[in-house]
Amino acid sequence: MKKSLYLLLFCGILTSCKLTDQPSGEEQVVGNEAVKDSSAVNDKDEHGCLATAGYVWSKINKECIKAFTGVPLNPITNPNSDDESLSAYVLFSEDGNQAEIFLPNDTKSIVLTRAAEGKPWVFEDWQLIPLKGYVLKKGNENKFSGDGMPGKKITGSDTEEQ
Repeated sequence: MKKSLYLLLFCGILTSCKLTDQPSGEEQVVGNEAVKDSSAVNDKDEHGCLATAGYVWSKINKECIKAFTGVPLNPITNPNSDDESLSAYVLFSEDGNQAEIFLPNDTKSIVLTRAAEGKPWVFEDWQLIPLKGYVLKKGNENKFSGDGMPGKKITGSDTEEQ
């Protein structure tokens, strides 16, 4: 009787233990299907930019950047707002002929091009006009404006570049 009780206890302990020969990493095989481990979250975009850390892909710079490192443009409806999440940000190409616009709550940027120095940057119905800083218009409506002072440039390593 005592041996039967120990055998039953041993079988119970053995079947309740988690098997340790499961594949490690993000996926485990359950039956014939691979199941993703919910603890491994992958929030990188198609370019490898880590969105939860605030990185977005810059079409002009061809690298992951934090959009707020560009020139901030505040909404016309609330120009003195301290809420940076409401602002648009502009990055310029090295030659100054392209301007990349990062709009609030938008995952994709817009690249505007200008014909010559002193002219506005244009793409479809968007215009970035150099006027006491910059004014960003959509159609005939002024959307954002700013004094033209850039933020600090932060790229994929979270270090400032000079």
